[in-house]
Amino acid sequence: MNHKADFFKYVIPSVIAFTLAGIYAIVDGYFVGNTIGDAGLSAINIAYPVVAVLQALGTGIGMGGAVYYSIHMAEKKEKLAKEYVAVSWWLLILISIISTIAIYVFASDMLKLLGAEGDILANAADYIKIISIGAILQILGTGLIPIMRNYGGSFWSMFAMMGGFVTNIVLDFVLVWIYGMGMKGAAAATITGQGVTAAIAIIYELCWKKFYVKLSLKYMKQICGSIFKVGLAPFGLALTPNISLVFINRFSAFYEGEKAIATYACISYIIWIIYLILQGVGDGSQPLMSCYYGEKDTKSLKDIQKMAYTIAVILAIIGGIIMYAGRTKIGILFGASAAVNNEIAKIVPIFLVSLPFVSITRISTACFYATEKSVLSYILTFIEPILMLVFMLILPPLFGGQIMVWWSTVFARIIAAVLALILTRCLS
Repeated sequence: MNHKADFFKYVIPSVIAFTLAGIYAIVDGYFVGNTIGDAGLSAINIAYPVVAVLQALGTGIGMGGAVYYSIHMAEKKEKLAKEYVAVSWWLLILISIISTIAIYVFASDMLKLLGAEGDILANAADYIKIISIGAILQILGTGLIPIMRNYGGSFWSMFAMMGGFVTNIVLDFVLVWIYGMGMKGAAAATITGQGVTAAIAIIYELCWKKFYVKLSLKYMKQICGSIFKVGLAPFGLALTPNISLVFINRFSAFYEGEKAIATYACISYIIWIIYLILQGVGDGSQPLMSCYYGEKDTKSLKDIQKMAYTIAVILAIIGGIIMYAGRTKIGILFGASAAVNNEIAKIVPIFLVSLPFVSITRISTACFYATEKSVLSYILTFIEPILMLVFMLILPPLFGGQIMVWWSTVFARIIAAVLALILTRCLS
């Protein structure tokens, strides 16, 4: 069996799709930053964790159903496999309704907890309320992609994300720059783009007769439990960079204020692309890992895992080199002030140290949740923000304030990667 051909057949479209998703995430920042400036960048940065929760909910539920679809199809349990997809569909819709109500009603309170105040709060509230109205588009747009990929539609999942990406750029240009709608225009562009992604995914399922929505109540409780059990890890994996973002924003606001928040806003936009590329390797490998796990083909499973680690580390190093080379242009791209741009150029190398370690943690986590080792995937998913918070509470007051806020993120990611290697080694 040609494992390399299968691996790249799944992983290349996934990496391309996640690269576009990373660029997708910075489009709002680009247009808003070049229209409103540092205050707009800070508002988007403060509000983005709320958006990320919606996307993480979709990813977690979709991936939970997708993993079990592949496992049960490999075990020749086709009816049960379809049940997992159907339950995932209805969970995505239910969570969308709850999210819309909760975020719209409590938008200002959430943003205040995230550190927003004054003009930043007003701008962020404008953004997040519109995002909440389109929550179902965000959640379906992210939730249907892993399901489509596990159907064997890796190319179509890439095409769906490309459709959303292009739509977002065009609408940001029209609504933010031409019509001057600011934060509201950026939010409208974002949810419309996700709506296009969801629409393409639905069309794919209908055309290939894979639109499974019929439920059987007999196994509902068991299926929901299994989806949430596996889905918690990819949910956390999508969310933890944003939990880290919250911690960094809160501590940065205390030590250096808006300048530090705007600095990390620009850095996070770019480095987030690299993180998503690494996630693309893990999620692209997942259908094969789940399939071989279901077939009990241990050798093929290990071959795919080794290729995933190798490619992820290589891409992390390449991404770091490119980001280092362009570090003096990052702030300019987002319309940041000269002071913020100079600070970005100084700080970027610190964050690049952690990239190879992040690649190891992300692939290890994907390997665990693809093969039902849920507890281990939880440990790797949530240990990083916990360590980060501990370091930020201890190091900045003792060793230099803001600079140690930055280094705390690196130390947390290195330790998480070491733990990932230990857990992987113990199971090999």
